Amino acid sequence: MEDCKLPLVLASASPRRRSLLASIGIDFEVIVSYAEEVDEGASPTTLVEENACAKCEEVASRLAYPAVIISADTLVFCDGEVLSKPRDIEEARDMLRRLSGNTHQVITGIAVANTADGRKTRGSETTDVTFRPLTDEEIETFVHVVNPIDRAGAYTVDGPGSLLVSRYDGCYYNVLGLPIVRLDKLLRKVGVFLFQRINASQAKFL
Repeated sequence: MEDCKLPLVLASASPRRRSLLASIGIDFEVIVSYAEEVDEGASPTTLVEENACAKCEEVASRLAYPAVIISADTLVFCDGEVLSKPRDIEEARDMLRRLSGNTHQVITGIAVANTADGRKTRGSETTDVTFRPLTDEEIETFVHVVNPIDRAGAYTVDGPGSLLVSRYDGCYYNVLGLPIVRLDKLLRKVGVFLFQRINASQAKFL
């Protein structure tokens, strides 16, 4: 199949999603979505997929040229309850204590839309994440080194966050906010083939 050649637009303010997409070595533009995010009232997968769709549609409504839009929404679920971004450091501490030694789910919804021909699709990825048992001292160190206020579940798994997790069951990149293989599968449904867009000089490696 031949790639549709339309420009890619990432509808996200997340620096991590930008970095993950850029590491593949493809060109894309970032247009931040102003759609309101919802964190209750539906099943976990429906919730993140509908949030992603809302972001995608909001950016599409402002786009003045044909493109393929990518949007995503990631939430942390523990015992069926959403752990959103903590309101303050104390709530972040409480979330980390709750996650300590337990397994929870990280679910990312993705929506993609080809505005040239109207094709669009959506999907989601779920990863089980098991935290190692954490002491209060370790939690205290983490919340002061990593800003937990802007992170669902009050944590990240890169950098110092790599010390938190003892096991992943599923896609690691999903926990970072953008399950790349799931994204590639969805993009193929609207005419985009990421392998055909790789620029070797732009690809990044650890």
